[in-house]
Amino acid sequence: MIQVLTATLSGFIVGALFSFLNLPAPAPPNLAGVMGVFGVYLGLVFMKSIL
Repeated sequence: MIQVLTATLSGFIVGALFSFLNLPAPAPPNLAGVMGVFGVYLGLVFMKSIL
């Protein structure tokens, strides 16, 4: 659980820094992009459980 909280806090800080510096976000710009990344993760987890 600590890894999830650390990753969330790190992402928040990076997002705020990019916004402060007026840089494009280092993440997909919409929900469809985020779901695509999530789908890749689910595919990896699924294949690891099979193999």
